[in-house]
Amino acid sequence: MSNPIDGGDVDDAITAVEPHLQPALLANALRAGRLPSDHLFDRLLPRELRLASVVHFTPLVVAQRAAAWFDELGVRSVVDIGSGAGKFCVAAALCSRAHYFGLEQRRSLVVTARELARTFDVQRRVTFVHATFGVGQTPIPTADAYYLFNPFGENVYDTPDHLDDEVELSDARYVRDVYAVESLLEELPAGTYLLTFNGFGGQVPPTWRELRVDDTLPNVLRLWRKAAL
Repeated sequence: MSNPIDGGDVDDAITAVEPHLQPALLANALRAGRLPSDHLFDRLLPRELRLASVVHFTPLVVAQRAAAWFDELGVRSVVDIGSGAGKFCVAAALCSRAHYFGLEQRRSLVVTARELARTFDVQRRVTFVHATFGVGQTPIPTADAYYLFNPFGENVYDTPDHLDDEVELSDARYVRDVYAVESLLEELPAGTYLLTFNGFGGQVPPTWRELRVDDTLPNVLRLWRKAAL
């Protein structure tokens, strides 16, 4: 039987089948290098998160590009700091061979992310943990690469763009968390990769060498590698 994603419009092919079959076709499309719309993928999130996805969660095209870079460079483990509803980790896992670890401060989003991983049957390569990033907080797992999609920007957004009021959001926290990332980057070993989408609010130390830049995406995607001293 032919695969409906092999020709024609990807979204049309996926929406033409029964809803319970759509996650498998979305997964097949991403694995095949096709690009379903974010709208279609986001329909698998709880209703209250679908509109928020545009602001807070990584677009599929970015996850796809990141996954390709990781595979090309032999990256086998990635930590996503501020993993939200799990969209980046799950989509990138579908497109690459790496294992992904998401660190998220909101318990409700961790629950959603774990369900998303089960929906796409990638839970063996994707792990989500409820924890708070920052100085004196949860230790960061060791990995080949770390991903940051402006994870602290919500602290300085206007209130209507906040996901909820479950966690502390403030200018002071923004400064603390940016400093914590800069400190982490100073401590990570040579050879570690850093991937940022729309930055993280701070400066990448000079010990890191920029390897790749893609400015054709909704925001700039940058890849660094820490050099040996």
